[in-house]
Amino acid sequence: MRSHPHRPDGRTHRPAALVAGAVPLALALLATGCEASTIPTATDAQADDTFSSVRFTLGARGDIQVAGMSRTAVTRAGDRTVSGGRAYPFDRPPGKLLVVLRHWPSPSGQRAARDAGRLLPPPEDAAIESAYLVDTGDWALAELDGHPVQWLRRDTIRVDATKAGAVGRTHLTLSGPRGRRPLPDGRACEGVDPAVNRYVVLPEVESGAAVPEVLARLRERCLDVQYVSMPGGGHRGTVRSIEIPVAGHTAPVAELPPPDGSPAQGRLPGDKILTDPSRPTRVTVIR
Repeated sequence: MRSHPHRPDGRTHRPAALVAGAVPLALALLATGCEASTIPTATDAQADDTFSSVRFTLGARGDIQVAGMSRTAVTRAGDRTVSGGRAYPFDRPPGKLLVVLRHWPSPSGQRAARDAGRLLPPPEDAAIESAYLVDTGDWALAELDGHPVQWLRRDTIRVDATKAGAVGRTHLTLSGPRGRRPLPDGRACEGVDPAVNRYVVLPEVESGAAVPEVLARLRERCLDVQYVSMPGGGHRGTVRSIEIPVAGHTAPVAELPPPDGSPAQGRLPGDKILTDPSRPTRVTVIR
């Protein structure tokens, strides 16, 4: 066996070929399943940053809670007082998802005790819209009280909890695709001016219809949607009714399907009405 030559200082000289051979040796260990390093790669770091899920919980008086594995992807975007059912035009940066939660202001002291038995707050209260920006990275599925309602990407979703009652809670969950194929966005109404009233043809809406089906009809007419979750009245997770805002004060909304025993007053599917785009269309989903 050939020995390694000795240097004048007495130490053994190792050929450079052995040092260079350490690299293929490490690769061979990896190929055979041996771990050569535990340092995370760039791919691992990117996977850790992937959006998973976040859940918003709120009541009629606010008390908003944010939870979930991706809650660090959520940023507050402010609170605004709104009246007349109008929506505040929050800024939405490119690449972000905007969540707007509508509720009544939080009572305090004697006011809280007086409102404890009320289903709805006094009419003199102005509603509050609380906004949040969510960095989902890609598509996210929105679920209202556990029921899927729509896929979102670089979009806005509004939830109205003002009809939740004194003890009702509304839950909005956003989750990543997880391999499922998201539906196309379908929004092509970027040029619509929210400050200008315009005419739309009322769609056909049946109680118990699937939410995506009704949502597609509303978006074809460039109507912004605000979800409301209420119990009873049919199959869970389906649409109970929609309310499309009508410009003016004599006819505030066109409700579809029309309530039994209520005069339609020319607001039937296929009729043309003048809408107020500053007030979102309210889609009531059965909880």
